[in-house]
Amino acid sequence: MTLPYQRDFIDLCVRLGVLRFGSFTLKSGRESPYFFNAGLFNTGAAIGAVGHAYAAAVMASDLKFDMLFGPAYKGIPLATITAAALAEHAGRDLPFAFNRKEAKDHGEGGNIVGSPLSGGVLIVDDVITAGTAIRESIDIIQAAGARPAGVLLALDRQERAPQSRLSAVQEVRDQYAIPVVAVVNLADLMHHISLQGRKDDLLRMQTYRERYGLAD
Repeated sequence: MTLPYQRDFIDLCVRLGVLRFGSFTLKSGRESPYFFNAGLFNTGAAIGAVGHAYAAAVMASDLKFDMLFGPAYKGIPLATITAAALAEHAGRDLPFAFNRKEAKDHGEGGNIVGSPLSGGVLIVDDVITAGTAIRESIDIIQAAGARPAGVLLALDRQERAPQSRLSAVQEVRDQYAIPVVAVVNLADLMHHISLQGRKDDLLRMQTYRERYGLAD
C-alpha cells in the first residue's frame, strides 16, 4: 500500500514527464518499461514538491542524522530543497553541504560548499545506478572526519545490478552498513498503476521484474 506522500509524488512525476511508461533502452542495455528522469524537476513548484516528498520520506523513516549532503550535480538541488522542507514541515533546521566536481584553488578553496561536514551525514540523490556518486560521497564524508548516516533517494528500481544478484541499493547497504531510504520503489509504482487499471503497463513491469528484479 502506498502512502499519501508517495501517491502525490508518483502523480507529480507522471504529470511532469519525470516518470514515463513505454519502452526505454537503459545504459545497461536493458529494455525497461519505464524511465525516470529527475532532471525534469526544473521549476520552482516542482522542486518544492520534491522537497516535501523527500522530507515526508525522512519523517516516515527512522533515519538519524545531523546534516545533509548533495553529491554534484543532481544531488545539489535535492539536498538543498530537502533541508528547506525539513525546516518548514518538520521543524528541523539542519545544515547542508555539497561538493564541487573540481576543487577551487582561490577564494574559500576546497571542494565542499556549505556547512563543514560533521556528525552523521545523510546523502541525498535521485537514484542509485552504479553507486559511483554515493561511494565518492562516502569517501568525502569520511575524509572530513564525519560519518555517512544513510542515503535518501527518489526511486529504488529494485532490480539486480548487471553481473550481480544484488541491486545497487543493496550493494551500498551491505558495503557500508548504512540505511537507504527511497520515496518510492518499483513495487510502489506497480501498485499505483494497478489501481489506475493500466493493465498493459502493469504487465510489462511484471515481466521486467521477473527478469531483472530482486529475489523475494
